[in-house]
Amino acid sequence: MGERLARRGGLDLTLSLAGRTATPVPHAVPVRAGGFGGAAGLADYLLANEIAALIDATHPYASVISANAAEAARKTGVAFIALRRPPWIKVAGDRWTEVNDTTAAAAAIGAQPRNVFVALGRNDLAPFAAAPHHVYLFRSVDPIDPPLPLPQATYITARGPFSEADDRALLQAHDIGAVIAKNSGGNSAYGKIAAARTLGIEVILVRRPAAPAAPAVETIDAVLKWLDHALTTAADRGV
Repeated sequence: MGERLARRGGLDLTLSLAGRTATPVPHAVPVRAGGFGGAAGLADYLLANEIAALIDATHPYASVISANAAEAARKTGVAFIALRRPPWIKVAGDRWTEVNDTTAAAAAIGAQPRNVFVALGRNDLAPFAAAPHHVYLFRSVDPIDPPLPLPQATYITARGPFSEADDRALLQAHDIGAVIAKNSGGNSAYGKIAAARTLGIEVILVRRPAAPAAPAVETIDAVLKWLDHALTTAADRGV
């Protein structure tokens, strides 16, 4: 998103990151990291910095951030849009078990020992300590430190995108019997879903949280079209 906006030109841009990733990827626009202090803090920031438009392009599971952004925009009257990529849709051959959270995902693995591939953020992993009888393969962007109190766990630190071929090889190499993931949508993380389908492996999929009621689109192109209109409207109002 930031790269597309940078190429557009004529904008004073700030990309705000939550600060949860130790080594974020480089961006072509100025970056700030860390929270604002809730919706009220973000509203103060928008007014103090004379922000004309706010784009919520955060992860589909960052529901608190999205809610704060929508509320801050309402309080300040700043033009607002959310970029919400569509979730993955189950197709023929998928073996999905959908659950509401990671605690339910850990329970859904079952009582019999299994080899499990967990593709979740490091802040989502604590519930798996309650199911130590499985053999785990964890993949995360940042190292999981300290490791979980599990007798049989392997940790991989890697950043996507991951191809279907690479994830299929990974699942086969570790004899994986279940994949645990969030329904993030998009292409960069879909490799494991497609690989599991090809191999007939169960996917335990954590459902998305409810998104706040706010204007939203599904593509970056739609965001850019909205932005052109929003900035023109703001200029007409003298903002």
